[in-house]
Amino acid sequence: MTSSEIRLSFLKYFESHGHRMVPSSSLVPHEDPTLLFTNAGMNQFKDLFLGKERRDYRRATTVQKCMRVSGKHNDLENVGPSLRHHTFFEMLGNFSFGDYFKKDAIPFAWELLTKVWKLDPERLYPTVFKGEAGIPRDAEAFDIWKGLVPAARITALGLAENFWQMGETGPCGRCSEIHYFRGHEIPCDAPVCLGVECSCQRYVEVWNNVFMEFNRDDQGTLHPLPALSVDTGMGFERIVAVLQGKLSNYDTDVFMPLLTAIGERAGRTYGAFEGGGDHPDVSMRVIADHLRAMTFLIADGVEPSNEWRGYVLRKIMRRAMRHGKTLGFTEPVLFELADVVIREMGGAYPELSANREAIVRAIRSEEERFDMVLTTGLPRLEDLIDRTIAARARTVPGDEVFKLYDSLGVPFDFAEDLAGQRGLTIDRVSYDAAMNAQRARARASAKFKVDGSAFVKDFDETFVGYDATTHAGSRVLHLVDEKLSPVAALSKGQRGGVVLDVTPFYVESGGQVSDEGTLVSPHARALVLDVSKKFSRSRVHFVEIEDGTLSVGDIVTAAVDAERRDATRRNHTATHLLHAALRRTLGTHVRQKGSLVAPDRLRFDFAHDAAVGHDEKQQIERIVNAEIFRNVTVTTTEKNTEEAMKSGAMALFGEKYGDRVRVVSVEGFSTELCGGTHVGATGDIGPFVITEEAGVAAGIRRIEALTGAGAVAYIQAQRDTLGRTLEALNVPAEHAAEAIAKLQSEARKLARENEQLKMTLALGGNAKGGGDDDVVTMGDAKFVARRVSGLEKNALRGLADSLRDRLQRGVVVIAAETDGKVSLLVSVTKDLTDRVKAGALVKELAPIVGGGGGGRPDFAEAGGKDASKIEELLAKARELLAAALR
Repeated sequence: MTSSEIRLSFLKYFESHGHRMVPSSSLVPHEDPTLLFTNAGMNQFKDLFLGKERRDYRRATTVQKCMRVSGKHNDLENVGPSLRHHTFFEMLGNFSFGDYFKKDAIPFAWELLTKVWKLDPERLYPTVFKGEAGIPRDAEAFDIWKGLVPAARITALGLAENFWQMGETGPCGRCSEIHYFRGHEIPCDAPVCLGVECSCQRYVEVWNNVFMEFNRDDQGTLHPLPALSVDTGMGFERIVAVLQGKLSNYDTDVFMPLLTAIGERAGRTYGAFEGGGDHPDVSMRVIADHLRAMTFLIADGVEPSNEWRGYVLRKIMRRAMRHGKTLGFTEPVLFELADVVIREMGGAYPELSANREAIVRAIRSEEERFDMVLTTGLPRLEDLIDRTIAARARTVPGDEVFKLYDSLGVPFDFAEDLAGQRGLTIDRVSYDAAMNAQRARARASAKFKVDGSAFVKDFDETFVGYDATTHAGSRVLHLVDEKLSPVAALSKGQRGGVVLDVTPFYVESGGQVSDEGTLVSPHARALVLDVSKKFSRSRVHFVEIEDGTLSVGDIVTAAVDAERRDATRRNHTATHLLHAALRRTLGTHVRQKGSLVAPDRLRFDFAHDAAVGHDEKQQIERIVNAEIFRNVTVTTTEKNTEEAMKSGAMALFGEKYGDRVRVVSVEGFSTELCGGTHVGATGDIGPFVITEEAGVAAGIRRIEALTGAGAVAYIQAQRDTLGRTLEALNVPAEHAAEAIAKLQSEARKLARENEQLKMTLALGGNAKGGGDDDVVTMGDAKFVARRVSGLEKNALRGLADSLRDRLQRGVVVIAAETDGKVSLLVSVTKDLTDRVKAGALVKELAPIVGGGGGGRPDFAEAGGKDASKIEELLAKARELLAAALR
């Protein structure tokens, strides 16, 4: 079977047994601060296991994209030397959410392995949990297995092997693994092979059945889950190796097309070398693995950076690039090899093909940046190593190496290799300390929002705010005060939160701000200031009571500020049009990275590696306004998520989607998954105008824009400004730029002439050598101490140089007054620096005018605050110079 056939046959088997085939979730977990990347198939089902979410199925099967590059699930350093470790991998899984348990899960696994995939039953060795740390032995699983294999082939293991948990907290449970025996021909270094417990390659784990029974809290305590569930995981790359009869995952058709392509560019053939070191096959495995990881991460919206997930991506990319240098790659090549990943895996993961342009651009940009890192960082690293050797030390300071990484991007392993070649080591402890401090700062500035559902009780509610509904009759289900403590009533002047059974109020999501409005009952009137789901799965309407008393159980009219809602709807639909226009103008690599949809403006962040030019902005505006002029109906439909994605709807990075999604479409122009409120037709938006475009981070641009009345006001203000400008210039609009350029040219010319006149006056009245009455000759040298005014810094330096050159051998002291402050310059011809040092002279003179400064022996500068003391300073300068040159 090919790897594609194996992947599909797994899904089809469980689909035939009543499982819903669920697409892989993103590698970026949604609002889960416990996870850097999705690292298991069950991540997307976490709330189902906890009983916090309900779906219309209780059995599911997936092939999940996973990354293991952090914490205890960190395989990064093993990639290359190992024949079966990976950063990115696929996890085959079947799941039961309170439906079936052990007596069905184990036979499902057995039947697929032995009947469908035809593995020899005699080569399969199961394990069960032996009982440890107060958790009992899994006797039920043992009895089930005993009906399938001899008891002697069942091994009981402890917490380390047969108890699984997703992270430090969350769902967990006892598990039962299935190992495949590859044969005695596989070497084992132990005196006696320990079977499934041995570290040799004879036995390989292929499947893990986790029986989800507990939820571990942040204190480490295990609590029973609401329902007994099953979470199974089987490493795709590993089972493909078993089914294709390969010892190494890299020898299967999952990796060989990529390894072949790498070999063609490196001028060598992959030889399946077993082991580590600097063997080219190790580098080829690193590149193959890391290419898959970077391609999938970028497709899921991660951008290389120095923070959080982007930091890990950049580390993976640069490790691959460093190994590319080992193979002799002198030009960027990884961006071309990404096409092999896309070609081989795009069928199973359509997001790869859809985001090809973004993937290729990001990889090429990072390759070019890394070449620059080596160009600028390598000399600095070599200098640090040379200084270490000169100091007769054998260890390079780790904090200094980290500075090269942090400022220039020089990777630790690159520095370690170079230091090793010179017989040195790097102080890893101080390097890690500096690295951890930087990571802590980065993570502190990038905290994820954590659901605080424990603060306010959850209630069932109905949202009726779509389709332009702004009013609804409702009942007050729950009230809290400003500290979120439950109360029976809120009275005039008090603030608190209200939970309603029916609400037209939109809650902030997807960049769109929450609605504002009022709640009115026969006994009270309240202003709705904000709406939030941060503290509950229900909407909490934060209110201020204007009049009367609002009580639990009251019937109210919930009314959204219709004018504010309409303005927000215009801006939200406009962001969809803007997104589509950007992709048409700049390329399909453009993807939304964030947005703000408010009533007064819209802001749109997107992936693009260059500033948007003037002509491009004009084109984008024209495209958006053209769609507005078409006045096309904006349609909103609800679809199954998988169906919506297959229809071409764009999903936005960082958003979490359930089984059913809203699809917002402008026919022939834009289709996106979106839960926001929108206009009925594009013509409702009114005029659209871009007000600003700028960069906000590496590879991220931001556009700010206005619609409707705001756009009209902006255009009128611009027109008024232009009118006043034309009136002042006394020229028609088509000649305004030319007139301004002429004025600027004339101003620069006058400024130059003015500086030249000031310089002439400062030199003593003419530019040819006159006016040297203040030049004092002392022995074989001369000095001048002069007061000037009206000269800028550069002009002062030029004056000092001119006077010094005129003296040929001497010292120049210049004190200049500008806006009440003092600038002091001292210039000494180099042949006198043994007698007069400019820096020392400045330090002695500057305090006279209330300042300080310093510099080189031949040139120094200072500043001061007291211009009234300039003459005193010059007199002191003459005194000191006369003594020094006598």
